[in-house]
Amino acid sequence: MSKKPQRPRPAKTPRIRGLLGVGLDNEDGHKRITTGEKFALVGGSQETHEVMTETMLKTFEELKRRSKPLETIDPRELGEIIEKSRPS
Repeated sequence: MSKKPQRPRPAKTPRIRGLLGVGLDNEDGHKRITTGEKFALVGGSQETHEVMTETMLKTFEELKRRSKPLETIDPRELGEIIEKSRPS
């Protein structure tokens, strides 16, 4: 029995289904977890966790303003939005 030649698969555009933020600077023993519809933030000091939370909220506000669902946005564009959404 002979095998059929496999056709090359078309390149898939990466799809982002959700965002995960991990803070690694926790020294006070508290377990911090914040979740949203399409993101989860875990760990970090109180300050770090607050910065991650604010960044995610601003990021999703910007996506909504641009009418771009997370699943359809280009990863580079998302990176730019996240960087601009970080508190100064």
